[in-house]
Amino acid sequence: MSIEKIINDAWEIKDQVNKDSDKALKDAINQVISNLDSGKARVAEKINGEWVTHQYLKKAIMLSFRIYPMENLNGPYSSWYDKAHLLKGKTAGWSKEDHEKAGFRMVPNSPVRKGSFIGKNAVLMPCYVNIGAYIDEGTMIDTFARAGSCCQIGKNCHISAGSGVGGVLEPAQALPTIIEDNVFLGAMSEVVEGVIVGEGSVLSMGMYIGQSTKIVDRKTGKITYGKIPPYSVVVPGSLPDKNNSSAPSLYCAVIIKQVDEKTRSKTSINDLLRD
Repeated sequence: MSIEKIINDAWEIKDQVNKDSDKALKDAINQVISNLDSGKARVAEKINGEWVTHQYLKKAIMLSFRIYPMENLNGPYSSWYDKAHLLKGKTAGWSKEDHEKAGFRMVPNSPVRKGSFIGKNAVLMPCYVNIGAYIDEGTMIDTFARAGSCCQIGKNCHISAGSGVGGVLEPAQALPTIIEDNVFLGAMSEVVEGVIVGEGSVLSMGMYIGQSTKIVDRKTGKITYGKIPPYSVVVPGSLPDKNNSSAPSLYCAVIIKQVDEKTRSKTSINDLLRD
């Protein structure tokens, strides 16, 4: 029986899954977490130009919380209480050789959950990376930034200080939040609820984008939701109430311009944010 079938069958009776469940199920769950941790599997990937969620991987993560008990971990200045399989984190017990093989830089006080993948030449400043997240090669997760459960962050991105890429663990069929390759996410921004930020885009500091956020193309006036087109330059804005000029304006994300890949590679971030 395939791992996928074992997980899907268990999901149908998830209320009965617990620490005493069948060994085959436990082994399947542990294998999924191991595959996510090593990058052999990822919760979502682009197939034929469209992002697709592999639901059984999310189901396995959620089932893992049922089969593992809570445990205590004592440290020199505090103690922690969490699910046993996540308590010690991805790199607990690693040697210098293990870090060299993984090939990413990880500064102190960067909690990274087991079951998340970090690509080579990535840089983790003091940040937080949750289970199921996939962070590709050359990306920096800057100081106090957060990569939520199952989010997918591409190559050579910069997730600036204090920013958050939201996790979408439930429901299983929901697409996680996606940051494609070569994206700059400005400081103190939040991208959540399965929003897709297209390749090469630049988001100004203080952006807040969820599925209900209006994304306005300033050139055309077109309003969309849930996806920033590739190579967009985006800043915070507001929209007035067309039917009531005295009503408060509402927040929106404004695409002030779009640039081609060649221009994006040669132009500094600050220049792109000027208009």
